[in-house]
Amino acid sequence: MRVALYARVSTHEQTTENQLLELRRYVEARGWSAVEYVDEGVSGSKDRRPALDQLTADVRRHKVEAVVCWRLDRLGRNLRHLVLLLDEWQARGIAFVTLGEGIDTSTAAGRLVAGVLGSIAEFERARIQERIHAGLRRARAQGKRLGRRRSGAARQLDGCIGLSHSAAAAQLGVSAATVKRWRRAQRGAGSEPVSSVA
Repeated sequence: MRVALYARVSTHEQTTENQLLELRRYVEARGWSAVEYVDEGVSGSKDRRPALDQLTADVRRHKVEAVVCWRLDRLGRNLRHLVLLLDEWQARGIAFVTLGEGIDTSTAAGRLVAGVLGSIAEFERARIQERIHAGLRRARAQGKRLGRRRSGAARQLDGCIGLSHSAAAAQLGVSAATVKRWRRAQRGAGSEPVSSVA
């Protein structure tokens, strides 16, 4: 089994060597081969870290089958980020082990813990969606236009009301198909109806 060892310290005065010694002993005892990812002088509250970003990329490329870290707080101190990260790994079939807390998702008890963390992640995603929908409803109620800004040429369609697609296209210097597409988009966005005389 090819596993990733993740170690982190918050300051450059600290060393990851104590963590790595224990991690190396653990994977050696299990007969696994390991690649090390080390963040030095990086806070655990940051979602983006050079070694963690590389580890995440390698997980997505199926370069590792498990991630082992010394303690959960080495992986992260931001609960939301931590839970979402573990949820993604579980969805990809990546085992996760922490020596300090005894979490091992390759075991039934470890999967139970991961299931609880996954439920928290699902709850957090649902809350994010609720906040997004509430924000969109509030923006609509305030009369704000949502979605992408119309292009300059599409805005010029307002001056082409009553013209056929081909006449509007000639006036705007675009194809008739482009005018048709813009007019369909306007109707779909709930704008005033635009003449679509052929």
